[in-house]
Amino acid sequence: MTTIDKSTPVLVTGATGYVAGWLVKKLLEEGLTVHAAVRDPQNKSKLAHLDELAANSAGNIKYFKADLLETGSYADAMKGCELVYHTASPYTLDVKDPQKELIDPALNGTRNVLDQASKTASVKRVVVTSSCAAIYSDAIDCQTAPNGILTEEVWNTTSSLSYLPYSYSKTLAEQEAWKISKSQKQWGLVVVNPCGVFGPALNPTTSTSESTSIMKQIGDGTMKAGVPKLGFGVVDVRDLADAHFEAGFRPEANGRNIILGHNTNLLEMALTLQADFGAKFPLPKSALPKWLLMIVGPFANKAFTRKFIRNNVNQQWRGDNSKSIRELGMNYRSLKETMVDDFRALVNANIIQSK
Repeated sequence: MTTIDKSTPVLVTGATGYVAGWLVKKLLEEGLTVHAAVRDPQNKSKLAHLDELAANSAGNIKYFKADLLETGSYADAMKGCELVYHTASPYTLDVKDPQKELIDPALNGTRNVLDQASKTASVKRVVVTSSCAAIYSDAIDCQTAPNGILTEEVWNTTSSLSYLPYSYSKTLAEQEAWKISKSQKQWGLVVVNPCGVFGPALNPTTSTSESTSIMKQIGDGTMKAGVPKLGFGVVDVRDLADAHFEAGFRPEANGRNIILGHNTNLLEMALTLQADFGAKFPLPKSALPKWLLMIVGPFANKAFTRKFIRNNVNQQWRGDNSKSIRELGMNYRSLKETMVDDFRALVNANIIQSK
């Protein structure tokens, strides 16, 4: 049981990120001092939304220059912190060299932050943002999970450097975090495992999240003819920020925690937008047949290999969020609220335009 003193600063790595932005907002609203580790503290345009959050809240924010791949670069930012949130990790599905672009930064970044925690006497707890990708590769993996449902006990054993390397990077990084955690007794590790993260970005114009690209394709006509019935789990980015907060400050928080609002699929998600936006935007109304995807998928999108389509399209995805509800007090938003708020934010930022 770890109690964190709220008068001490809290470190957030990758503070300009999609998820981290909402976490920083929550911490500032609670009156905390946030040590925001960013690549370039001089890049005012990238930090403007965080400055605005700080100006309108009871908390304070201080920026620190840090690089995931540079040993010791988090030392200053971590000074005096009892709680460290490690949210920074590369997230892109379009890579040429997965070892260099995904695996190395994820692994080395985890080592850098956690090794620094061991060298910083004040640190009591580290919360690492992992992913459901460290639990499974494909929706079909649910069939081999106990009772057909993914839980915190399950680990991803089917991704590799050549198949879903992003999932592989999250798995290796989380395993490394547990290994480092077990090698010391100073701080405790709590891991947050979110599923697909959707919901409005605090700074939509600079959002490079994969969910933004999916929302754009749903709204701009790319998927007008139909959407792949791709099974996965979804959580609202605002709920995920709350989960991080609770994972940091609840004394009893422990282990891995699946953060999941809904077991769903891409078609069900797209249909939630129909009532509010169907008249103005070319939204998909039906599922693309799997046989058609098997033919055209690999040409349309290189991530859509036949193996991926076989293992994910028309496959039911099921995850268990009961630990997060029981131990972190989670109360999840509706899928419609998440999707509508996300879509509206992208429309307001002119990222999705009406027909």
